[in-house]
Amino acid sequence: MVIAIIAVLAGLLLPALSQAKRKAHRASCSSNMRQVGIAFLLYLQDSEEKLPDQFPLKVELPGGYRPWETWPRSDPRSGWAASVLKEYTGSHGIWSCPALNGSPLNSAIQTRQAVGPTNETTHIARYWLWRFDQADPDIPLDNFWRKTPDQALADLIEANNRFIGLPRGLSDVELMVDPYFPSTIGSLPEKIKGRAVHAGGRNRLFLDGHVQFLKDSRTR
Repeated sequence: MVIAIIAVLAGLLLPALSQAKRKAHRASCSSNMRQVGIAFLLYLQDSEEKLPDQFPLKVELPGGYRPWETWPRSDPRSGWAASVLKEYTGSHGIWSCPALNGSPLNSAIQTRQAVGPTNETTHIARYWLWRFDQADPDIPLDNFWRKTPDQALADLIEANNRFIGLPRGLSDVELMVDPYFPSTIGSLPEKIKGRAVHAGGRNRLFLDGHVQFLKDSRTR
């Protein structure tokens, strides 16, 4: 009888504990992103209000430039940013959401990039910055290399990308996001297809520094 009661209680408590753990991870991820947002703002203050101009790092970091083979030629991994902003962040830990530990996404090549040369202590960055995804000195409209935030906004509006819509201000412009793999992309490996770091959506850092969770029915 006692064992049966314990089993019932465990069945009631485990889902609640699991949900609490997911919420804690999401909150920790939001905190990481806010710190990265502050680092970008500090960088802007020290760089004549211009975003980083470090696209060569996309090629020079361990593993080099690795665009997705089944998506547009794009490598959104953030190892370059962790390297450039290290004097403003103080900890490499903020470049990885704790929810990735034990997740199938943790080992996916699309979600991880080493920070620094291979002959030094290597840290791993696991966030995405889509608007810094090209390694070409001829900066496309939808990339932010060496632009001021206002110029980045104006260029996005001019690009008129149907996937992101027309931003009305910096608070509509995504800067960083945690990895997600929509179920609608048929070419993805089954182990990551439809998965996201956070169940049912993702955290996003915007160019004005605020962080927001976006629900997405294409992920679980």
